[in-house]
Amino acid sequence: MSWLAAAGGNSPSIPAPHVEYGQLSPMLVVFGAALVGILLEAFLPRRMRFTAQVTTALLGLGGAFAAVVVLAATGHGTTKAGLLAMGAVAIDGPALFLQGVILLTAVLAVLTFAEGRLEPRLNGHTVDAFTAQAAAAPGGEQERDATREGFRTTEVFPLTLFAVGGMLLFPAANDLLTMFVALEVFSLPLYLLCALARRRRLLSQEAAVKYFLLGAFASAFFLFGTALLYGYAGSVSLPDIADVISGVAPVTPALAVTTQNDALLLIGLAMVSVGLLFKVGAVPFHSWTPDVYQGAPTPVTGFMAAATKTAAFGAFLRLFYVAFPGLRWDWRPVMWGVAILTMVVGAILAVTQQDVKRLLAYSSVAHAGFILTGLIATDKQGLSAVLFYLLAYSFVTLGAFAVVTLVRDSKGEATHLSSWAGLGRRSPLLAAVFALFLLAFAGIPLTSGFTGKFAVFQAAAAGGATPLVIVGVLSSAVAAFFYIRVIVLMFFSDPQPGGPSVAVPSPLTATAIGVGVLVTLGLGLLPQYFLDLATKASVFVR
Repeated sequence: MSWLAAAGGNSPSIPAPHVEYGQLSPMLVVFGAALVGILLEAFLPRRMRFTAQVTTALLGLGGAFAAVVVLAATGHGTTKAGLLAMGAVAIDGPALFLQGVILLTAVLAVLTFAEGRLEPRLNGHTVDAFTAQAAAAPGGEQERDATREGFRTTEVFPLTLFAVGGMLLFPAANDLLTMFVALEVFSLPLYLLCALARRRRLLSQEAAVKYFLLGAFASAFFLFGTALLYGYAGSVSLPDIADVISGVAPVTPALAVTTQNDALLLIGLAMVSVGLLFKVGAVPFHSWTPDVYQGAPTPVTGFMAAATKTAAFGAFLRLFYVAFPGLRWDWRPVMWGVAILTMVVGAILAVTQQDVKRLLAYSSVAHAGFILTGLIATDKQGLSAVLFYLLAYSFVTLGAFAVVTLVRDSKGEATHLSSWAGLGRRSPLLAAVFALFLLAFAGIPLTSGFTGKFAVFQAAAAGGATPLVIVGVLSSAVAAFFYIRVIVLMFFSDPQPGGPSVAVPSPLTATAIGVGVLVTLGLGLLPQYFLDLATKASVFVR
């Protein structure tokens, strides 16, 4: 024992990790609220869980957004930007801007999750978009009993908070392992949420399985790419990788061997990019998008389409702007091809769709291509344009999917386009709101979509990608066709006899749609403040 004590006394001590809890507070608040939600689920009586979970989720997201605002106001996005948690997490303008967007969209998503007035009450119990009991087999006796008793799957709220926590970490991650952990933390809850639809449960479970299997492949690509990049640079830190690529890192015997051959670097970059391109839904990694968007509960689809794309593009920006600026002549031509394919394929395939959710899914694919044009600019103007586009796109998308939840027939949501014929005569206000969102998707002036597309196309043209802009404008013209087609169908077609009705939402969904309308018009009519905010936030810390 004395020998062990002597050896222990002479051995160097392990330094305690230094963690800046205050600057990490947005993520910590959300993860803390998620843990509280789990405890509420375990210990509260069933009748009290719904109110407690919704309140906890909204308070957690609101507190996290307040923390983001305080950090931004105290200069942590500009003059006080730096690295946290021993270099694993970055706090800078893009991270705080994207975290704010994710938190605001998550608040609206939680409001749509909590909606319970769109379907008739069953045995005096409120009915929402989620299955009564997730573990019950579809159509089985256990599911019928749970539905009859009025059970509600309140686990969706802590699952959503865990997903949001991972999304907050994803664009702020400063090394590849932290980025991978964040990717899994927000992906796994989404796989579960996609399987929880009350109606058409088998379609919902099929969507979740497809998303899980393809997501697992994408995660494997990301992790294998991380291993190859570590083999090349001897580090998973993004700034360290950039230093090795640019040749300013001290040359060790190991680096002298690995840096002689760029195969590890280029293959690793390609495989990491596959993982991120899957998450943003870019061609050719988009095949999961229409099936998952159609099968998932519509509130979950809106949340995924808005928040996941924001978080994934944030990580994409950090990866290429911080770790690989020295390789831009290698990856820009590839991204040119991906952006062109994504815009063209998304726009053309959307024209053929007969389901509103699948149409919006292919629309999201096309928008991923538009955002990639801003990323290809590889300068501050391109970065600020992408940040603004993500802000505009998130609220339009959430609002559009919230509107889809209101058009219903005896089988639930009526998503086939033929059901929307004459909707403008049956419910002029709802049709006008949906038309506004479609015009924003199309990039019509005086909407947020026009300002966002103008910003990314201008940045791409200034960066020498004028042919890419031409393809983008032509793709926008094709996309405008199917948006206008839906508007014509709603306002200039006769309603079908016995067609779907428009449910009257509670203040929860009405608030989500109203905020979407206000942001869409505000960013279209008075965008300058938010453009300036995105410009101020468009500097990564290295």
